[in-house]
Amino acid sequence: MLNVGILGAGGIAALSHLPEIAAIDGMRVAHICGCRERRLRLLCQRFDVPRYSTHWESLLADEALDAVIVALPHPTHAAAGLAVLDRGLHLFMQKPLCTTVEEANQLVAASEARPAQVVYCRPSFDGYVYEMRRQLATSAIGTVSGALARHSHGGPEIYYAEVADTFEEARVEDDLWFYDSDTAGGGALIDMGVYSIANLVALLGKVDYVSARMTTVDKPTALEDTATLILEFANGALGTAETGWCDPARSSFLRVHGTAGKLVLRGDVIEFIRPSSYEREWAEPLVDEIIPAPVPNQHEEWLRCIERGAQPALSNLWTARHIVEIMLAAVKSNEAGARVAVHSAPRNS
Repeated sequence: MLNVGILGAGGIAALSHLPEIAAIDGMRVAHICGCRERRLRLLCQRFDVPRYSTHWESLLADEALDAVIVALPHPTHAAAGLAVLDRGLHLFMQKPLCTTVEEANQLVAASEARPAQVVYCRPSFDGYVYEMRRQLATSAIGTVSGALARHSHGGPEIYYAEVADTFEEARVEDDLWFYDSDTAGGGALIDMGVYSIANLVALLGKVDYVSARMTTVDKPTALEDTATLILEFANGALGTAETGWCDPARSSFLRVHGTAGKLVLRGDVIEFIRPSSYEREWAEPLVDEIIPAPVPNQHEEWLRCIERGAQPALSNLWTARHIVEIMLAAVKSNEAGARVAVHSAPRNS
């Protein structure tokens, strides 16, 4: 049994980590740490967690732990992750990995010095990403020319309404750290854009250059609530990543175009669309539906990697660093009005 500690007792712990871990065999949450005792007691009761604490030091000193999940606000990720690695434990990092390239490099160096410790970095990837990767590997759509991904919702206030209800608390509408430019570490891009960027990197590999425009359309913040990135991939393809907090109808889509067809995600089904004629522009295309095979949830994938002694194929530290550098390059591009180079590389094994 893998004993896991969770640093952070907020919404992501309550809505994602704890219920997912409770649904799999071979892993249990043995200790949770947060700043609100009422929440800690509630989570321990709901999910049968034996211990809680209100200080990092207490959790990291727990000799019963084998691994730790970092589920804290974005700017604190790096310090917590480095402390976990220094303690000799396996590590699960909530997205985004961190908020600076320097922090990402420190985490990579610390991990490479301790190769036996498995580091899992969100975002995780659904079955459709793995199936699209298989199709691209067989050149099913020919040479890839472009791709588009979007991930957006109505903003942190919607998420926090759900969190407040989960903890049976009164809703506080004017206390959203996501909107505070001094503490959030970034806006909609690092909060939601990380998903669309990660999907494109998982499919197309390394990004060489980024061009981006960001704006604040509606939210009460100096941070961006809407962003669009053009990604220039090392393989010659172009990708567009869109995100935002001003889309309460929610959007999550992905498509890849090539010289012999395209892959389009429609809900849980991938449409494999290819031409029926190369001589008639308006000829009806041929469409096949592909239903992706299910994949383990993120915590089970982490557990299986630990059992094998192998770093994750896609949700690994090097890919997470690449995604962080892409997002930071996008911020620079928006400020300078120019394309910005990206120097790191993912590991998409």
